[in-house]
Amino acid sequence: MCRKKLILSLVLMASGLGIHAQQSDTAKATTKLLDDVVVYSSRFAEKFKRVAQTIDVLKTREQLNFQLNTADALINSGKLFVQKSQQGGGSPVIRGFEASRILMVVDGVRMNNAIYRAGHLQNIITIDNMVLDRMEILYGPSSTLFGSDALGGVISLTTKDPILSNNNKTQFSGAATLRYSSAMQENRGNFQFNIGGKQWASFTSVSYGSFGDLIQGNNRSAAYPNFGKRNVFVERAGNLDIIVPNPNPNKQVGSGYQQVDITQKFLYQASKKVQHVLNFQFSNTNDIPRYDRLSEMNGARPVFAEWYYGPQIRNMAAYHLTAKEQDGFFKDIKITASFQDIEESRITRRFQNNNKDFRWERVHIFGLNIDAKHYYGKHELHLGAESYSNFVRSTAERVNIVSGNKSRITTRYSDGPTSMGTHALFAQHTFKISDHLTINDGLRFNLVQLNAQFVDTALTRFPFTKARQSNQALTGNIGIVYASKNNLRTAFVFSTGFRSPNVDDLAKVFDSRTGLVVVPNTNIRPEYTYNVEWNLNKYGAVFSYGAAVFYTAFNNALVLDRYLFNGQDSIMYNGVQSGVYALQNKARARLYGLTLNASIQFAKTLTAEGVINFTRGQFRDAINGRTPLDHIPPTHGRFVLKHQRAKWNADLSVLFNGWKRLADYNPNGEDNVQYATPDGMPAWYTLNFRSSVHLKNSFQLQVALENILDRNYRYFASGISAPGRNLSVSLRAAF
Repeated sequence: MCRKKLILSLVLMASGLGIHAQQSDTAKATTKLLDDVVVYSSRFAEKFKRVAQTIDVLKTREQLNFQLNTADALINSGKLFVQKSQQGGGSPVIRGFEASRILMVVDGVRMNNAIYRAGHLQNIITIDNMVLDRMEILYGPSSTLFGSDALGGVISLTTKDPILSNNNKTQFSGAATLRYSSAMQENRGNFQFNIGGKQWASFTSVSYGSFGDLIQGNNRSAAYPNFGKRNVFVERAGNLDIIVPNPNPNKQVGSGYQQVDITQKFLYQASKKVQHVLNFQFSNTNDIPRYDRLSEMNGARPVFAEWYYGPQIRNMAAYHLTAKEQDGFFKDIKITASFQDIEESRITRRFQNNNKDFRWERVHIFGLNIDAKHYYGKHELHLGAESYSNFVRSTAERVNIVSGNKSRITTRYSDGPTSMGTHALFAQHTFKISDHLTINDGLRFNLVQLNAQFVDTALTRFPFTKARQSNQALTGNIGIVYASKNNLRTAFVFSTGFRSPNVDDLAKVFDSRTGLVVVPNTNIRPEYTYNVEWNLNKYGAVFSYGAAVFYTAFNNALVLDRYLFNGQDSIMYNGVQSGVYALQNKARARLYGLTLNASIQFAKTLTAEGVINFTRGQFRDAINGRTPLDHIPPTHGRFVLKHQRAKWNADLSVLFNGWKRLADYNPNGEDNVQYATPDGMPAWYTLNFRSSVHLKNSFQLQVALENILDRNYRYFASGISAPGRNLSVSLRAAF
């Protein structure tokens, strides 16, 4: 009882603070003037008081580099909801949009590609959080600057750059970081090394992480005493699958994995105004078990003996040119040319079945971004061009693990030449009417072309051999920002969004859950959003606060619904008679929400912060009427009390999620009702403590105790339970 009263007191204390400025990252940020806050996600640095869109910034070492991975950095900020299907993943949600409906950008290069799926996307972990310099979250449709996919918003990730020497001598510097976490037996290390000359510099980062099977919390609700328990798992004995009792049902056997990340950058400063950067990034994992599917049971029998993603490989090579203060019409110019090589695979085998199915995907992406800025009086004109070409190869085979015999199976995507191109021209205008009043407006022309060839239709019996689309759209935004002398900023924004179907939408065959198969529908059309938003920020030396209210009309929304395939409502797929579903433009959806956050400084070293997010969404179609939209997270947020000194800091935080009742689930979408309780996903909170101290000789030590009460909980739509009580230790040494 005392423990519950303590938690309740902390929550009430923090909630009484009101709301916190969107840009506040630490206690120090609350004392900054509005004029000092700068954001970079518009591709050119801009003062926040001149930007109408709501933006959050994560940039401290504690927020980024001392987290488990990039997905957990977002989770622990309390600003975004993140779904997880397995430990090796994380699918962020922005204002009710997820996966291919939000855009991820790393160092100015689009990560979204032709096979980014609409369900849950785990690719964010391929960005090494230990090499991140900052992460910016843009809320609401951002299609003017970023094009298709940016319906819910943009996550812009920026990695560290090489550092030039500050004198005429070559300088060497670096850092090594070690991390350990008890709940998943994390053993992780990172080494960074910088060589800086007068004009040349090199930055190298290498990370390796080993993560064991995740142990969930033991403190369960009395209403669901067995929720999430992993009572049995499958092992192979000779040529037989056997069911093995799990001696520790809280240990989620089949959730561990390993990962390697390498970043290499070279910088050449040709002059004070011109800079060239070569950027190489590599990320690779071993096999990542799909824990949610491995935990599925058919009565007392597991459904799958094996279900895992093969090595998830991301290669990127990019060239960045930055030219500032030029003499021509355009004063600032940025050019980025990039190449990405992405590999994914899915390997499945049903329990007591010797046939093992392999499906491989490989995507090559060639990209070019050109941005140029012209200044005239109180006006700034940002012109840009963007082109990304995707080439997809999808293969598959079945192997009998006893006899070694191989046979054909359906590929995940079209098995012939498949390509997708996204091309655009845009103009973004800023009119600085006065020091206090700014207008942002812009237009973008989008052209998205897709060509998919289905060569072998003997297995699929598709009534078509190709799928082609060429979609055009004009998107735009207009916003007005007022910033007063006393650091009050308020803005009103209207923006439109656009997403053209990609290869994953148009040319995919897969089972989203046992007994349900999704087939291609070549008649789907682009999705559009129309967004209205009002936001407010007030910066003060003692008290800062902020709010954002939004409403989004989502037209032509693609939803998963029953479908007839060659006149049949069910077909045999992977040996199971499965109901047929397909993506269809059936919905007119409406989403709305509210974000409140605040910070108050009680003393020079003591600050309290809080953030709470509320989102709702429904769609209407002619058959089902009003239905909950999938991907809508429950109310969630974070409250934290921080103590900060020059050499050390500590914080006590409460991370929480509200109830997601069964009536609020989408019955046919991606909410994964099969992994919830009979009533939905229960509300939960965790109590967490974290402290960091700077030791002598450039050492920094961080110790964290997360989920102190060892609560058992699971994020909405997730198929794996969250960590139980977790001791985390990070040690960083700089030289």
